[in-house]
Amino acid sequence: MNHSGAHLFNISCQLPAADAVGRMKLTSTELADVLTGAGDKAYHVQRIGWTGEPAPEHEQREQLARELKAARQQIPVFLDETEIREYHDGFCHTSLWPILHYLSGHADYQQQWFNTYRAVNERFADIVAERYRPGDLIWVHDYHLMLVPQLLRERLPDARIGFFLHTPFPSYELFRCHPNRTELLSGMLGADLIGFQTFGYLRHFRSTVLRLLGIESGLDQIVRDDATTSIGVYPVGVKIDMVSKARASDDYQKCLDEYRKTFAGKRVVLSVDRLDQSQGIQKKLRAIEKYLAGHPSDRDRVMFILLVSSTGGHSRDTRQLVHDIEHAVGRINGHYSRVDNIPVHYLNRSVPFIELCALYNLADVALVTPLMDGMNVIAKEYIATKQDAKRGVLILSEFAGVSEELFNAIRVNPYNTDEVSNAIDRAIRMPEDEQRKRLDSMLERIVGYDAAYWASSFVRELETAGATIDEKTRALDGAIIARFREPGTRKALFLDYDGSLREFVDSPEDAVPSEELLNIFKHFDQRDDLDIYIVSGRDQNFLEKHFGAFRVTLVAEHGFFYKRPGQDWDTMVGDIDLGWKDTIARIFQFYSMSTPSTKVEEKHSALVWHYRQADPEFGAWKAASLIGELNESISNLPVAIHQGQKIVEVSSQHVSKGMAVTRFMNENKYDLMLCAGDDRTDETMLYFDDENVITVKIGDKDTDAAYRVSSPQSFRRFLTAINQKEQP
Repeated sequence: MNHSGAHLFNISCQLPAADAVGRMKLTSTELADVLTGAGDKAYHVQRIGWTGEPAPEHEQREQLARELKAARQQIPVFLDETEIREYHDGFCHTSLWPILHYLSGHADYQQQWFNTYRAVNERFADIVAERYRPGDLIWVHDYHLMLVPQLLRERLPDARIGFFLHTPFPSYELFRCHPNRTELLSGMLGADLIGFQTFGYLRHFRSTVLRLLGIESGLDQIVRDDATTSIGVYPVGVKIDMVSKARASDDYQKCLDEYRKTFAGKRVVLSVDRLDQSQGIQKKLRAIEKYLAGHPSDRDRVMFILLVSSTGGHSRDTRQLVHDIEHAVGRINGHYSRVDNIPVHYLNRSVPFIELCALYNLADVALVTPLMDGMNVIAKEYIATKQDAKRGVLILSEFAGVSEELFNAIRVNPYNTDEVSNAIDRAIRMPEDEQRKRLDSMLERIVGYDAAYWASSFVRELETAGATIDEKTRALDGAIIARFREPGTRKALFLDYDGSLREFVDSPEDAVPSEELLNIFKHFDQRDDLDIYIVSGRDQNFLEKHFGAFRVTLVAEHGFFYKRPGQDWDTMVGDIDLGWKDTIARIFQFYSMSTPSTKVEEKHSALVWHYRQADPEFGAWKAASLIGELNESISNLPVAIHQGQKIVEVSSQHVSKGMAVTRFMNENKYDLMLCAGDDRTDETMLYFDDENVITVKIGDKDTDAAYRVSSPQSFRRFLTAINQKEQP
């Protein structure tokens, strides 16, 4: 695909203001340059977002849109005052943001907020869909737009869509508290690629998808129905070139000289925070107060600078937070100040970037102690200004995403006031050679994995993410379909049921054939060149009840029983030893009693422990424990152990699907055969090395099969296609 004329739509809630463009995010031009420099594909980058102000009159909107497009390659989204209040301030920042940051006690919810959130997300999706052309990439950012990926998928089924979450993703126990949890998860899963700041957030997301949606995942993919979503970790970096540019300016040197005079003879501890509860500013002040109380000799030589920038909110919580901070600072300064010395300098405003870089360079210690933060680029910016400095110690909260990268910081639990206070003392007294060694290690990481690396790595992954599990799927849909349509040849299909012809459900007894599947078998009955075999772990009653009316050979209990069309049931093998069942039954019953919502199923030749309705992670853990115990205790018994989809099964080693299929193949001289299954119990019929035997794996698990499709739905489409007389 030629991308020379393609667009990358970079979509976030709010467009950066003119004076803020460039610090935290790459501009459209910078991102385009980065992507062109990283490979041979070039994109025209356009940023889409809200203007940050209530929508102007219609004529002014058109004028503003033209100006933003011409000056900054920006496409504005206009919101009225009600939408700002209900979407931005209400749902995003009062309902969803506290949950994501482990502050559920501060969360509120109104259904109307979500209605407006959905409507605004729809508007973003419409704006993108109107401009999209084949070959374009779409990159959606953050929790303000969680529904957009799925909304775009509905409008643009073939588009490449990426979603990056800049905040933490909390544990399942917290995220499930949100009333719109399933809509938000499903919205994210519309993307081909979802990126997180840390592996911990990715792990929480996988667990939540499993528990709330019942969808299992691998370490880097989530496969369901006909869609595959790749997932990965992409820590946000800082713009090293912007830090270097700031430090090279005359204004920077002027600021630095002034600060050195002002704070001469002082050891400066710098704290830079947003004005919100997640930053833990009150706890930080308690640690500072404890440090000053415990180190009287340092009160005149250690200076704390607190820069707190407002996020623009005016809620009761925000006003109370400002009051608490000001009260704590006043108390500390009132108790420990002298005529010529104030220990805590507090500024409730943002600081120009050049001035901030000068403060970073001056500071002996950076105190970065949020209670929870997606990444926290303050820590990275502080280190980036220390390229030629001899001093600099980073005290870093273990709950900031960046702590997983900067191992040479002094990591602290911000909830532990004593630990933070002791860390300040340790940082102040750290020898310069140790400081430099720690700085060099962290600088190497920050320079090598900067903002440009972050953006280019995500976009390059997006270009190939979400593809079908195996490119051989296309061959299955094309040439192989044609072979099964050819007249004059004898053909056979050997088909597993659960997970292959039919999706899994919570209760196996509810997994009955759909109308779509029954219609497929009705068409099979009209063909005299095709024999059908259902080779299943199900018992005789289930298979006969649902498929006995068709011209199908039924194979039950993995090959122990079989029934040809119009005949009675028979056994595939003669008398076999089943005396082991009592021993296995006792083990299974113990695990069933110790694992809520599990049960034991007894078949003639097998015992099955079902854990589909158990807690998914606890059930998987108990299943692994059960298999380990079985392997140790029954090695001398004539049995085979299988782990399928949410089951552990022990069956006679004299029975397998492969043995049954081989027998039917030998009895009939077929010109073309296909064997299809989804789990380990099916692998014995998926190993044939014969050009006339097509083996197909349904799902993403390891296999010996030659071909693969992503889901039962995809496989049913294949079966429908081979019954059609002409190519679809």
